[in-house]
Amino acid sequence: MNIKSLLLGSAAALVAVTGARAADAVVVAEPEPVEYVRVCDAYGAGFFYIPGTETCLKIDGYVRSDIQGGDDVYSGAERDSYDWRARALLRFDARSETELGTLRSFAELRYNFKNGADADKVDLNQATIELGGFQVGAADSQFTSWTGYLGDIINDDVIGEGRYVTNQISYTFSGGNGFSALIGLEQGSGSTGTIDLNSGDDIGSVSHVIDDYAPHVVAGGKVEQGWGSVSAVVGYDTVVEEFAGKLRADVKFSDSISAWVMGGYQSDWDKTEIVEEEELFVGNYFAPWFGDWAVWGGVAIKATEQATVNAQLAYEDDGTFAAALNVGYELVPGFKITPEINYTKFDGQRAESVEAVGGKDSAFGGIVRFQRNF
Repeated sequence: MNIKSLLLGSAAALVAVTGARAADAVVVAEPEPVEYVRVCDAYGAGFFYIPGTETCLKIDGYVRSDIQGGDDVYSGAERDSYDWRARALLRFDARSETELGTLRSFAELRYNFKNGADADKVDLNQATIELGGFQVGAADSQFTSWTGYLGDIINDDVIGEGRYVTNQISYTFSGGNGFSALIGLEQGSGSTGTIDLNSGDDIGSVSHVIDDYAPHVVAGGKVEQGWGSVSAVVGYDTVVEEFAGKLRADVKFSDSISAWVMGGYQSDWDKTEIVEEEELFVGNYFAPWFGDWAVWGGVAIKATEQATVNAQLAYEDDGTFAAALNVGYELVPGFKITPEINYTKFDGQRAESVEAVGGKDSAFGGIVRFQRNF
């Protein structure tokens, strides 16, 4: 009886100890804190804090479809069918505050699909870092962007006002009373070529990218007020050793009507260089227009809450004239449809190049753009 009691007591004790240990092994897991996305209102609408950081990020862009018909108003060529291009664009804008001011990084990616085939694949249109007025990276030439490009026209640069994406470094000073100033150094981009007028063959080109340690130099000044703005910019091409400059005025006549005019000048525009035993126009990196000078002007009229009429005229010293008219209609918020008509009358060297490749000296074309911004 004593032995039986001892065995039963030992078994009971073992069960109790085992149960206690099992109970101790059960650990109630604490829920991990959830990182909710917080709105960042320091830099305007659309920014949010990257979880776990004090950096604000904005992602936006657009999807676009352009359908063109008629003549090519850039080259005078007659189209046999529509030119149809789709584009998707994404922008990434990251900002944070530091003891030296706002630290910003900005990137813009584009992907094009044209006439049934990839066009340019992924296009890095901008990638820059900014801090305390300094900017470094790839962006449109300050000679082009400082004066505000041209008007709100799709085919606005038949007579070009400057070059686009290039590696650069610049500093912008922002003073009082709407005054700002710029100084920058640029690597350059693109090239200028000519066509043999007898054979129509491309006989070579001259690059606008620097080939030593002397960068292109650009400087500008601007005053912005409630009535509009006045801006000026000058650039020195260190490859061809020539200058170019532009002066622009924008005026707001009312809440619904505004207008602008801009003039450009370059030194020794028809300077030539021997490349592979052929004489080529070297061109000025900053000034793609033909002739000593060029002038552009435009007007924007907000006809209704949804529709804005835009018109633009341009003329270059060598004789070519370009005109454009469109209506930007916002069908619903974020979705705009823009039909546009364009006309170009070629003259001078442009007319000779157009004739050599069988183009028309007077080109008339049209385009319709569908664009959804987000």
